[in-house]
Amino acid sequence: MSLLNIGMSGLSASQSSLVVTGNNIANVDTAGYSRQQTVQNTKGSNQYGNVWIGSGTTLADVRRVYNSYIDAQLQTSTSLNSDAAAYQAQVTPLDKLLSDSGTGLNGALTKFFASVQNVNAKPGDDASRQLLLSDAQALSARFNSVSSQLNAQNSDINGNLTSMADQVNKLAATVAQLNQKISQISSSGGQPNELLDARNETIRQLSTFTGAQVVERDGNMDLYLGNGQPLVIGGTSSKLEMTPSKTDPSRLGVVLNYGSSVIDMTANITGGEIGGLLRYRSTVLDPAMNELGRVALVVADQMNTIQAQGIDKNGDFGGSLFNSINSAANIAQRSIATDGNSVGSGNFEVTIKDSGKLTINDYRVTFTSATDYTVQRLPEGTAIGAFSTTTNPPPVIDGFSLKLTNGTAAAGDTFKITPTRNAATNIKTEMTDSKRLAIAAPLGAAIASGASGTLTIPASGQPTLTTKFDIYDATTATAMQNGLKYSTPVKVVFGDPSADGTSQGYQLLDAKGGVLSSGTIKPGQSNTLNLTIALKDSTGAPIPPAPATQYTASFDMTVAGAPGKGTAINISLSEPGTLDNRNGSILAGLQTRQTVDTGSASKGISLTDAYGKLVEGVGAKAAQGKLDSAATDAILANAKGARDSLSGVDLDEETGNLVKFQQYYTASSQIIKAAQETFATLISSL
Repeated sequence: MSLLNIGMSGLSASQSSLVVTGNNIANVDTAGYSRQQTVQNTKGSNQYGNVWIGSGTTLADVRRVYNSYIDAQLQTSTSLNSDAAAYQAQVTPLDKLLSDSGTGLNGALTKFFASVQNVNAKPGDDASRQLLLSDAQALSARFNSVSSQLNAQNSDINGNLTSMADQVNKLAATVAQLNQKISQISSSGGQPNELLDARNETIRQLSTFTGAQVVERDGNMDLYLGNGQPLVIGGTSSKLEMTPSKTDPSRLGVVLNYGSSVIDMTANITGGEIGGLLRYRSTVLDPAMNELGRVALVVADQMNTIQAQGIDKNGDFGGSLFNSINSAANIAQRSIATDGNSVGSGNFEVTIKDSGKLTINDYRVTFTSATDYTVQRLPEGTAIGAFSTTTNPPPVIDGFSLKLTNGTAAAGDTFKITPTRNAATNIKTEMTDSKRLAIAAPLGAAIASGASGTLTIPASGQPTLTTKFDIYDATTATAMQNGLKYSTPVKVVFGDPSADGTSQGYQLLDAKGGVLSSGTIKPGQSNTLNLTIALKDSTGAPIPPAPATQYTASFDMTVAGAPGKGTAINISLSEPGTLDNRNGSILAGLQTRQTVDTGSASKGISLTDAYGKLVEGVGAKAAQGKLDSAATDAILANAKGARDSLSGVDLDEETGNLVKFQQYYTASSQIIKAAQETFATLISSL
């Protein structure tokens, strides 16, 4: 009977090993499956006289071939790879959009300035003017097109985040359920290998959406996000939700819902596709939208300002080429009141005062009392200073002013200021009549008849208006334009040179011979005349009437040679249809003039350089994203290889085991046969 029992134990063990081997082969393509091995122990020996003889074998365990360290590496590399892939999938099309001449802004800017040069060559040509107007419309449309695609990308990110949060919640609930089942089986001494594999695979799948720290506790796998916020604790799971941000409803924020409370995870969640999308949005998309908006604001502001200070083909001051950057709608949408502010806290009006000093940052305003507030530059949170709503005029910060309207704030109220974000969406070409293009400078000068001496006015020396007025202040703009119209013509009259011939005086006289300003030149040299006109209205009264400070207009002009006594220069408003292109030349100069980021240490860059900087920055991030994706692909492949080499099913090995256990089974059956024959011989002998 002992020999028969030994054979039976071997037969049972070999059969179990064959079943386990067959199960391994059947699950060769099952995701997350860890191959299994049988573990055998010898049965207790029996004493026969002075010796001990074994009694067979027993199946001790069916063991998973598994290493928790290697599995943790796979989860981490999966999270990193998904993060990099999601980031690259977003930044690559943005790079192509901005850099391509057919879809980006650079081609439209270049074409616009080429049309400006064409008009400057033929100021009176209506066809050239119409082409310029068409290219202005194409430029604003290109701003709108690029901006709409950036906004669409933001919407896509919002949708993807919502879908991914649903997947995370389903996987987290599955992990919690598996924790419960595994605990129940383990508590009764069982080893639920398939459930353990399913739990690890579920956690790995969850890692594709977000990075999670895994902590093993009493047989459970607890999952934590961000800075230790629990997603799964034992058999309980929390919910990850995407809700409109309290500070910016156009962007979804990530919150973890415990049931009794919620916590904002947007700034803390990393890894996986969710982390990659959030990283892309904060480091690439938002800065790109702000930079594009800043360029749009400078384009509209600078070109409208130049137009307002020039003369069109009708002889009037030019109209706005683009819509006002400080329209009521634009001013109102640059501030976002935080959800949860005090009742009646109102909102800020954000007015652009100097487009050149704008940055690509957003800002956070926090009230410390009913009237006092601090301003921080985002995303770093750099403190700018403390201000008060009672300050008049409102404070100017980085080129924009803040004015609280429609309410009264309370301590703790916060606002997000986005000065440039929507500008590229809102820019429109307002001018429809090409004759309204102000290509001529407002003032022209000519030497009066009867002049003596050698006085000349170089072509580059014609009067240049140096007084810049706020075109968005209708009262000021109208007063300046009408004032120049009704306060000219004027004349410069030269007096006697000094006895030593080193200086000569001049006076600027109004139409009635009144002295407006005076100065001196050095005869025989090139001299710049700094002239100032006190502006008057159509009745000859000062603008504005006393006691307010009267408006003045200053301008420079250059003369050469030595004028004789009494020589005069007539200065007047440019005539309708003039072929002068000096204002058009100023407009053309915007292509290379430093008009963007003038508040920085570099003192500014040009429009084309600003856009080029945007393209270069996104291109560099796209290139880095490609490298990161390739690197994490390699890391993930190594991690998968390490796991597969240990826990994966090798068909060659399993085939060998199959043959081994078949032979084992056959040999065990032979032991049983030998026992039967021995027993039969014994019976026969009796």
